[in-house]
Amino acid sequence: MIEKIRPVVHSDLNDLKNVVDSSELFPAEYLDGMISEYFNNPQANDIWFTYVEDNKPVAIGYCVPEKLTDGTYNLLAIGVAKDFQRKGIATAMMSYIEKTIEKLHGRILIVETSTNDAQAGAISLYKNIGYTHMATIKDFWSDGEDKLVFWKKV
Repeated sequence: MIEKIRPVVHSDLNDLKNVVDSSELFPAEYLDGMISEYFNNPQANDIWFTYVEDNKPVAIGYCVPEKLTDGTYNLLAIGVAKDFQRKGIATAMMSYIEKTIEKLHGRILIVETSTNDAQAGAISLYKNIGYTHMATIKDFWSDGEDKLVFWKKV
């Protein structure tokens, strides 16, 4: 499966907006602003990647190095289109980013998520692939919706 994962290219943008909408990751109109540095600055350290099925992106991932750290990365977004969920794609995407970070001499990957019921599958995934729940920040996203931080040494 990992062979179907590659860096995002500009022509993926419309399909990735559909992925973001379908997975309810964040509002699709945010994507242009979020990814512009990646497309316009060859020195950018952002890592944008996608899983492609039949030449069409069906998943998206976004990871950045944490400023002022030695080899710590933060996975800011990962989403799989609804029709492709529960098929191992997110697990393959996590393996891909971990290997990418290793090649960049990274040490740690952190993942932040939410206590929102929609994130139950993500929380289960992170635990199943060896991530440790390190922190809970109460009411971070909204009243009653906490931020969960997971950690893994890569």
